[in-house]
Amino acid sequence: MNLSTLTNRDSLFRTLRGPNNEGILAVVLIVLVIGMSIVNPAFFSVGTLFSILRGSIVPLVFALGVLIVIISGGIDVSFAAIAIFASYTTVALANNGGFDPGLIGVVLIACFFGAVLGSVNGVVIAFFRLPTLIVTLGTQGIFRGVLLAYVGSRYIANPPASIDQLATTNIISIVNENDRAYLHVLVIPVIVLAFLVAWMLKNTMFGRGIYAIGSDSEAARRAGFPVVRIQMLLYTLVGVMAAFAGVLHVTLGRNANPQSLVGNELDIIAAVVLGGASVFGGRGSVFGTVLGVLLIQIINNSLILVGVPTAWQRTAVGILLIVGVGIQALSAKRNAKKVFVTTPLEG
Repeated sequence: MNLSTLTNRDSLFRTLRGPNNEGILAVVLIVLVIGMSIVNPAFFSVGTLFSILRGSIVPLVFALGVLIVIISGGIDVSFAAIAIFASYTTVALANNGGFDPGLIGVVLIACFFGAVLGSVNGVVIAFFRLPTLIVTLGTQGIFRGVLLAYVGSRYIANPPASIDQLATTNIISIVNENDRAYLHVLVIPVIVLAFLVAWMLKNTMFGRGIYAIGSDSEAARRAGFPVVRIQMLLYTLVGVMAAFAGVLHVTLGRNANPQSLVGNELDIIAAVVLGGASVFGGRGSVFGTVLGVLLIQIINNSLILVGVPTAWQRTAVGILLIVGVGIQALSAKRNAKKVFVTTPLEG
C-alpha cells in the first residue's frame, strides 16, 4: 500500500467524520436505533419517530441558542429562565387584559421580553468581562425571582385561543389499526430556524465574529471585529430564541407554568457538546447540534421504553456530557502536542 493510497483513505475518513465529528455521532445514532429496535420492536415505528421529533422541537431551539454562546467561548444557563419568563408573562398579560393578540402578536411580545432579558446578559458580559457562567447563573435566579414575585406564580390552564388552536394542528396524521402517529406543524418553523442559524454562522460577518471571539477574543479585537457589539447582539439574539422556545413550549403543552423548563439545562448543554461544539470556544455546527439533540431524545425515549427510572435518565445524560467534554480535552491536548513536535526548534 503506497503513501498516496493511505493519504486518500485518511482524507476520506476525515470527510466522513466531519469537521466536528458529526459522522461519528450519526453512526452512534444509527447503531442506537438498530439496537433499540432489536430489544423492543415497537421502537422502530412512525409513531416513535414523530414522538421524538415532537419532543425535539423546544430542545432544538434552546440548543441552537446555546450553540452560538458556546462557539463564542461562553456558557449560558439562563436560557430556560428567559424562556418561561417571556412566554408566561405574555400569556398572563393576554389573560389579565382579556384579549388575544393572535399568534404573531404572542411571538412578538414574548420575543421583546426575551430580547430585553438577553441584553441584560450581553451588557454585563460584554462591558464588565465577567465569566459567562457566573453571570447567567446569577441572572437565572434574578429572572425567576422577578417572575414569581411580580408577574405570577399560578398555573395558567387556558392560554389565548390562537395558541390553543395551534396546539392541535398537525401536518401529518397517520391513524390505523396498528399505529397512531402525528407530526406537529411546529416542526416546520424549527427546521427553518436551524437553516437560518447555519446560514448566519457560515455566511455573515456576525457569524464569523462569533467564531473569532471563541477562538481568541483579543486576536478577534485586533483583527477588527467589534467584540463588545457582537457579544451584546449575540446574547440579545439568544434571548429572543429562548423566548420563541418558551412560546413553543406553552403551545405544545397548552398551558403556562412558571415552574417549568428551568432545571433541564443539562440536557441542552450535553446535546450541544455531544454535537461537536467545543467548550473551549471557536468550534461547533448546527448539523452536529441537531444530531446531539436527537441523540439525547432517543436515549431518553429508549430508557423509558425499557423501564429505566427518570433519575437514571439524568445520570445517563450527565455521563454523556462528561464523556463529550473529556474527548474534547484529550483531542485538544493531542493537537497541542502535534503542534509542539512539528514546530522547528529555535537556536
